[in-house]
Amino acid sequence: MKKIFLLFIFICTNLLAVDATMEIIKKSDNLPKIEIAVASDTKNLVYANKIKKMIVEDLLVSGHFQASSSNENFNFSSNPNMLALKKRGVDLFLNLSILDSGFGGLNLNIKLYDNNIMKLILEKNISSSQLDRYPFVAHRTAITINKYLNAPAIDWMDKFVIFSVYKDAKKANIVIGDYTLTYQKTIISGGLNIFPKWANSKQDSFYYTSYKGFVPELIKYNLYTRKVEKVMKSEGMVVCSDVSKDGTKLLVTASPEGQPDIYMYDILNKRKVKLTNYKGIDVGGHFVENDSKIVFVSDRLKNPNIFSKKINGRGVERLVYHGNNNSSATTFDNYVVYSSRESGNEFSENTFNLYLISLKSDFIRRLTTNGVNQFPKFSNDGESVLFIKNYRGKSSVGIIRLNYNKSFLFPLISGKLQSIDW
Repeated sequence: MKKIFLLFIFICTNLLAVDATMEIIKKSDNLPKIEIAVASDTKNLVYANKIKKMIVEDLLVSGHFQASSSNENFNFSSNPNMLALKKRGVDLFLNLSILDSGFGGLNLNIKLYDNNIMKLILEKNISSSQLDRYPFVAHRTAITINKYLNAPAIDWMDKFVIFSVYKDAKKANIVIGDYTLTYQKTIISGGLNIFPKWANSKQDSFYYTSYKGFVPELIKYNLYTRKVEKVMKSEGMVVCSDVSKDGTKLLVTASPEGQPDIYMYDILNKRKVKLTNYKGIDVGGHFVENDSKIVFVSDRLKNPNIFSKKINGRGVERLVYHGNNNSSATTFDNYVVYSSRESGNEFSENTFNLYLISLKSDFIRRLTTNGVNQFPKFSNDGESVLFIKNYRGKSSVGIIRLNYNKSFLFPLISGKLQSIDW
C-alpha cells in the first residue's frame, strides 16, 4: 500500500511545480479504502458519531482515501477482524473512543489498523479543551492519518477560516470557524464589519474594514489579547486585500482622492506608497512572484479585468482575455484564480465562474460551472482554493482541490457570506 502512496506523492507534489497545463491524472482506483468506526464502550456516543462523520468527510476531501463509515462495533481494547476486513477490500480500519476528559473538553483516542499486514499501526490521543471545537479534533485526526501514510499534507484543515456575514441592512459580523463552517464563533459584531484578512500565518491577528463611523477605517484586531489597532482611514473605501509573506506590508485599496487605487502600507514605519495611479478603478491587489509584483482588478478596459504590475515599475500588463467582467482574483506563486461573469446580458441571471491561469503560459482552466462563485483564496500550499458560492438563494463556502479535480460545498445556515479568508 505504501508503494502506491510513493507514486501518488510524486505526482501530487509536482503537479503545480510545473506548468498548469499538465493533465490531471485520476487516481481514484488506487486509493486505499478506510473504514471508520466508534468503539462500543465510548463515553460520549453523540460526539463520537459527529467526529466519525467529519473524519470520513475530511478524508474524502483530502483526495487521498476512499473513506466510509463502518458498522463494526466492539470495545476499544479489542482488535477488529482484520482478515474479514481485508477480504472485503478494506485496507485500513480506524476505531474511535471518547474518554472522560476531566477538564470539560474532549479527549479522543484513535487506533488505526492496516488489514493488509494484520497489524495495529497507529495509536494516539487527540484532545481539545473546548467541546464545541470537536470539528478540529476530527480535522487533526484526519491530518494524523494522512501524515502517517506520507500522503501530501492537508494541514490547512486545522486552520481557522475567517469570514464576514451579512445579518441585516448595514450590519455584518466577523466570524471565525473551521473550513466546513461546523464550528463558528463571532469575533466582531455591531455595525458593518467586512473584508477580514489574516495578518499572518499564525492567525493570531486579522485586518478588517469597519463602517461604524462616517469614514471607513482599516482595523487590526488580535484574537487573543483583543488589542485593537487603527491602521488607516479613507473616504469611500479602505480594504486590506493581501499581506506580504513576512507580514510587514499590506496591499490596501483606498480612495482618499475620489477613485480607488492600490497602496502598499508598511506596518513598521506606518507609511503608504501609491502603486497605481489611474483615473478609474484599481482594486483588490495581491502579491505575486515573491512579492515583487501585484495582480489587481481594474476597469481600464471599461469593464473589470485582471492586470499585473511590478511594484517598482510603471507599466501594467493585461492578464485575462476572457470574459467582460472579471471582478476578483487570488494568487499563489505564478498562478492566478479569478472570478468571471458568464451571463449573456445585464438582465439575465448572474453566473460567475472561477478560472485558473498561469503567469508563465496562456493556459486557462475553468474550475466551477454554475452559480455565483466569487472571492477565491488560495491555500498556503497552493493545492486548494477557497471561495464563496451563492446559488438559489443559499450561501456556501466552496473548496476546490486543484490536484484532484474535486470540489466540495459547505452551506451557511443563516445569513449571507460577504468575504472570506484562510
